[in-house]
Amino acid sequence: MKKLLKYLSLGLLSTFLTATPGLGAERISFFYPPFGEFSLSAESLEKFAKEGKIDSELSFYASRANPEQLAQLRQLLQQKFEITPVLVSQFTYSPLGEAVLRRLGELLLTDSRQNGFYAIRAALILSAADPQGLTVVNLLRKYPSESLRLNFSEGLQIVNSLSDLVKAKDQIVAFIKQQTTTQAQTNNATVNYAQLPDLRSPGKLPWQKTSFQFNDTARNRNLPVDLYLPQASAPAPLIVISHGVASDRFAFVYLAEHLASYGFAVAVLEHPGSNAERFQLYFSGLAGPPEAQEFINRPLDVKFVLDQLQQRDRSDRNLQGKINFQQIGAIGHSFGGYTVLALGGGKLNFQQLRRDCAPNRTLNVSVFLQCRAYELPAQNYPLQDERIKAVLAVNPIDSSVLGESGINQIKLPTMLVAGSQDIFAPPLSEQIYPFTWLPNPNKYLVLIENATHFSAIAEPTAENNVLPVPEALLGPNRAPAYSYLRALSVAFFDTHLLNRQEYRPYLQPGYAQYISQAPLNLSIVESLTTEQLKQALSGVDPQPKVPAPQPTPAAP
Repeated sequence: MKKLLKYLSLGLLSTFLTATPGLGAERISFFYPPFGEFSLSAESLEKFAKEGKIDSELSFYASRANPEQLAQLRQLLQQKFEITPVLVSQFTYSPLGEAVLRRLGELLLTDSRQNGFYAIRAALILSAADPQGLTVVNLLRKYPSESLRLNFSEGLQIVNSLSDLVKAKDQIVAFIKQQTTTQAQTNNATVNYAQLPDLRSPGKLPWQKTSFQFNDTARNRNLPVDLYLPQASAPAPLIVISHGVASDRFAFVYLAEHLASYGFAVAVLEHPGSNAERFQLYFSGLAGPPEAQEFINRPLDVKFVLDQLQQRDRSDRNLQGKINFQQIGAIGHSFGGYTVLALGGGKLNFQQLRRDCAPNRTLNVSVFLQCRAYELPAQNYPLQDERIKAVLAVNPIDSSVLGESGINQIKLPTMLVAGSQDIFAPPLSEQIYPFTWLPNPNKYLVLIENATHFSAIAEPTAENNVLPVPEALLGPNRAPAYSYLRALSVAFFDTHLLNRQEYRPYLQPGYAQYISQAPLNLSIVESLTTEQLKQALSGVDPQPKVPAPQPTPAAP
């Protein structure tokens, strides 16, 4: 990460131009007060990309990079991004896409030093439609201005802010690992995990899968649901699983099957407003982007599915007496993590949304999505479902849409799972600080070192319809992450839904160390305060200041 930040500071050039463009940007100007401007010709970059030659112009910048960084820069300049103009247009004209481009436009300015939002959008679409495809050099060629002005001073401030965030995150991760080790040494004196059943292995119960199509006519929502039902003599406790954005009900099949083998009925639903199918239609120009109302509809989807299952319990002889509706838990990933936290009592926090979104100056990628909720009328939405007694949220997004005052309304046993290398739902802001806001003493923070936002998602299959994730974002081999979630979900719900205290040792730091596998090292803490976090940061500002915005041009 340090090398990456050094690379960024060398030439925000490479990183920010990845999302830049051009109808004819012949030069890139670096605006760096108080030293004035420096510039580099697009031709010089193009020659370096195609031939590997560093001319006299580029040598000034190249001399400040090592061979590895120069090789990375050339690779980036040569990279062709396989993306259609329709997809680019759909995204850049969506509210989320516009927010991202306006933020980028504060760095990539026009000739008159105005926000480059419109120029960037035009160039992205034009270069994607060009036979040569979307490349950095082609973006420059399509940029509708003679020069592209890079606000280097603001870029450096952002890089420094990112550096502080990374440093803060690394210190907190080290602190949590140390806490786990210290507590594990105490626990290991009393618990011999080698003598306990291995919850990572499948349970003994057979199960059957049944699929439903539930249609909520009042909201025009068609909800596919797969029910995994164990063959047991007593009614089974029920777990509901909510997927993330652009995903589907197959993303956690491995977890549903595992829980069913341990005697849990598992209902895995699909949210039609933000699933993979909706995004494919959106990128094909056949549907609009996900709406702000999705923050309301997702929890209501789960409520509706529970209502339908209860009705089937009364009318369908194949389901009668098979599910215990007094013992219901919920699991969610990413946007699904928000969904289950809202169902568990989390309240939409419009005051926090106003602070974070008007305007959005954050470096947290997930806040761009969370700020969509700011478009909703500010009122109290009854999203909690009293039937749900415990929630497990994997990589949830919640810092703005729920915030501290929204999260501290969650009174249920809660487990938050974080990945230390998650750039889409950063662990410090989205899971670690929120963990300290939870009031219930029955809470657990699970940290998987080196895991990304996608480490918990199942490998693609023929029926798995999710959008492809670039290999670089998947992180290390995901098998250990799957095994952690298998074991911890069984232990968490057996302990807090069924009150089986013999499963509580699996939720302790000692168990985390026992099953931990490098490089996805596992940590668990049951207690953490904001004061402890501040002390662990040792003077590093956990919320570094972001530079003031540049002027934004009026719409043409």
